[in-house]
Amino acid sequence: MAGIPFKTEFDFEYGRCDQLSPLIRRVIANNPSPFTFTGTGTYIIGTGNVAVIDPGPLLDAHVDAILDALGPDEQVSHIVVTHTHLDHSPASKPLQERTKAPIYSFAPPRVDAFDGPRLEEDADDNFAPDHIVAHGDLIKGDNWTLECVFTPGHMANHMCYALVEEKALFTGDHVMGWSTSVIAPPDGNMNDYMQSLDLLLSRDDDIYWPTHGTSIDDPKAFVRAYIEHRRGREEQIISRLKAGDSDIRQMVETIYADVDKRLHPAAALSVFAHIQDLLTRGEIACDGKPSLDASYQLVG
Repeated sequence: MAGIPFKTEFDFEYGRCDQLSPLIRRVIANNPSPFTFTGTGTYIIGTGNVAVIDPGPLLDAHVDAILDALGPDEQVSHIVVTHTHLDHSPASKPLQERTKAPIYSFAPPRVDAFDGPRLEEDADDNFAPDHIVAHGDLIKGDNWTLECVFTPGHMANHMCYALVEEKALFTGDHVMGWSTSVIAPPDGNMNDYMQSLDLLLSRDDDIYWPTHGTSIDDPKAFVRAYIEHRRGREEQIISRLKAGDSDIRQMVETIYADVDKRLHPAAALSVFAHIQDLLTRGEIACDGKPSLDASYQLVG
């Protein structure tokens, strides 16, 4: 498969506020894991009345660090959330309690019951935004403008935000510089995800700022590599089906043989997302209801 030019080294300290550009600051939460990399990067946008993008997990020290990063004449006027996984949205509530700022997000997803394993980055069921945003909406502050860019796939309510003044896109978990994004049913949908990647290729953003890791400085080349990676993964799944594998966990053992086994449950869900996409396109068939434990075969 095509290689993705990941960037995994960057300078940071937990709780420290780093000035990344004239209008962008970042504070990283101390919640590292195989899913969050070094932790959740919360962005502070603008000066004076500022926006906070992805307040992060429920960590009092992180909320304190966000507020400590503000100048004496600054206040949080907007709280903006890319999606409602537990490492992104829960701190929006305590931050709102301390600032009175309204919360902006796409509508929280409503998914059917799912009997498979759930991941560490499960959904924040208590999340309640004050304002539901849609693709193309503008959120405006004193010296900044955020354009809403709807990118479902990693999660059904995933929204990126473009800082118009700097042609910078805050990509949440949709595109990350340190790793590929996990597409895990029932919240994740591979067909939606691939369409959302195509949407980014139609834009002219100069730089991406994901919520985990550091910047992506050549966005279109990076997105193309992401797309090629997903196409390659699909080809691997088809190859395993041709070889006689019919069980998702069998496929994972081979396809992800060099990957930390702690991530194999996530890998199984990612393969399942590809399987669902292939089923929708009529390229494979399933014995019974599609699930992690079902048996799959190529059509024709």
